[in-house]
Amino acid sequence: MQAHPAPTWVTYAITAVVIAVVMALRWRRMRQVRPLKIEQLWIVPAVFAVAAATTFAVTPPHGLAWLFCLFALALGAALGWQRGRMMRLTVDPATHRLNQTGSPAAMLFLIALVVVRTAARSAATMRGGVLGLDPIAVTDMMMALALGLFAAQRMEMYLRGRRLLAEARAGLA
Repeated sequence: MQAHPAPTWVTYAITAVVIAVVMALRWRRMRQVRPLKIEQLWIVPAVFAVAAATTFAVTPPHGLAWLFCLFALALGAALGWQRGRMMRLTVDPATHRLNQTGSPAAMLFLIALVVVRTAARSAATMRGGVLGLDPIAVTDMMMALALGLFAAQRMEMYLRGRRLLAEARAGLA
């Protein structure tokens, strides 16, 4: 007996509903002020760097794919820096603790990146490969993009948070 594949529009609809529910929950939590520990901002990029290094070690890019991966890393860094700038950082004047509040613009920015990534993956992996790209090369490029995004976002937040803390402490003295 042969199983019938689910229509693609059903798959996309289910994915869209799941993403919408997750984003709605994140949108509600985004308005909460959370403490930001700038000394821990390196953890996520470090973990992701290990994952990216493992991916590159298992299936290294070939030829021009290295150039595309470097371009994706630089593009990810530029996008990550911008996303980091969208995050709201504040310093509590009494305790000098750094706080973070999510930004609706940063959330919409992330949603746009996911849409672009999904469209690029679909275009690259279609029958015959519209772009003529190897799906593994596309995965490598997406890993490089994500690594640049995470690292630059947290670097921007670290530098800005450190500057805000220094300004708050200087104002007290």
